[in-house]
Amino acid sequence: MTSGKGVVDRLDPDMCVVTARAGGERAGCLVGFSSQCSISPPRFVVWLSKENRTYRVAERADRLTVHLLARGQHALAELFGGSTGDDGVDKFARVRCSERDGAAVVLDDAPVWFVGRIVTRVDGGDHVGFLLDPVERGGTGADEPVLRLSDTLGISPGHPAH
Repeated sequence: MTSGKGVVDRLDPDMCVVTARAGGERAGCLVGFSSQCSISPPRFVVWLSKENRTYRVAERADRLTVHLLARGQHALAELFGGSTGDDGVDKFARVRCSERDGAAVVLDDAPVWFVGRIVTRVDGGDHVGFLLDPVERGGTGADEPVLRLSDTLGISPGHPAH
């Protein structure tokens, strides 16, 4: 059997920032593994690395917020992808954000976002999938192209890579 690496190397998925809040803690990270996964009911899945602090907060959360970023928001992607709360970095002190009912944290400058109630969690190996039922959405409505993986290749992960 041949490796699927050639196919994976050709993908250039949308990147998003996922935020979580539980037990008085807030966390957020840049995510490259996410997708709509059902039309009826509408569902979305985000995959969080088990090495990431956001995963540990999300494990205790009832809701997550998924934010699509515009290509011009590289600094925001770098903040959430290249630093970690494990090192004492308060990412939310550096951005405009608000809190919603149901313990969701929204990045106010995200062009598109939605809050999703966590339906279930699926262990996928080094990542866990969080199946979300969207319950609220919003954003600035910017028409700028979406940030993609190729736009973020220079960001060094804030958590250890294996």
